[in-house]
Amino acid sequence: MTDSKSEPRGGAERFEAFHQLVGDTFVPVALSMDDADSFQAKLHTSSLGTMRINRLQFSGGVVMRRTPRQLRRGTPQLIEHHSADYLKVGVHIAGSCVVRQDGREAKLSPGDYVVYETTRPFEFAVDGKFQMFSALIPRELLRIPTAQLSLLTARSFDGRQGMGALLAPFLVELARQTTKEARPTNIRLADAMFDMLEAAFCEQLACDRPEGRSPVQADLLLRIFGFIERNLGDPDLDGMKVATAHHISIRQLQRMLEFDGHTVTEWIRSRRIEHCRKDLANAELVAVPVGAIGARWGLVNAAHFSRLFKAAHGLSPREYRSWALS
Repeated sequence: MTDSKSEPRGGAERFEAFHQLVGDTFVPVALSMDDADSFQAKLHTSSLGTMRINRLQFSGGVVMRRTPRQLRRGTPQLIEHHSADYLKVGVHIAGSCVVRQDGREAKLSPGDYVVYETTRPFEFAVDGKFQMFSALIPRELLRIPTAQLSLLTARSFDGRQGMGALLAPFLVELARQTTKEARPTNIRLADAMFDMLEAAFCEQLACDRPEGRSPVQADLLLRIFGFIERNLGDPDLDGMKVATAHHISIRQLQRMLEFDGHTVTEWIRSRRIEHCRKDLANAELVAVPVGAIGARWGLVNAAHFSRLFKAAHGLSPREYRSWALS
């Protein structure tokens, strides 16, 4: 875990120092403000597994912009072993905040959360005594198609209802706790955060699709996902087996999952790799051979398991375990 903190002391130098810090810990941005002489800000940041957790405070009017020019320079790889393509999720605590991206504008109230991406232009404007807790996440780790994620950017989501009522306070407390000390449980907290984010995003996407599945279809899909999850250890699990167990054709099954941007094979593979990743990062399983972990989740061919895992995470299973437990 890393922990950095900026407490500017006044004037243009403090503003420039903070500007540099934001670029180093987030992504390069153009930063402007109403009165540099009165500028005050704090940024606490910590690494939590494959995500970065931040606590940001401002006093005064500040505007951050990610411009096309900066995008042409590229985005730094802030989180080791992952691409420089990030999603940022922020919970607004105090002050005034407006986020703009993809032609949309989100005006946040305290308790709301917002999503935006680092690979496209955005604007982040705050005023007053502003405070936000946020998570910076490699987008490749989310099991949601890019086209669907782009529907969520620069929209204000209520952090007091539905999945938001779980996600927002969890992220806030996570930011408070992880800036204090490194703990072996941090990797599990990161996993819990990923699961909550995916559930919250799926909830919002479902609300946006009134023309989608009927309640009967939705219930069937939940049973299908549950069946897949319970049978990941079966190396022969495939689409035909799933379809037969639910008395539908393989074509019907494929159509149902394609509605969410997946094929049956892709979903089974991604769930197996995700369970393997969690086991490899679990200190309690350090004595279990890498090959045995793959076999536990249906990937009985060690070389095949290693290739799939490296394609998903950029490291072999053995390398990932060493990194996660270091």
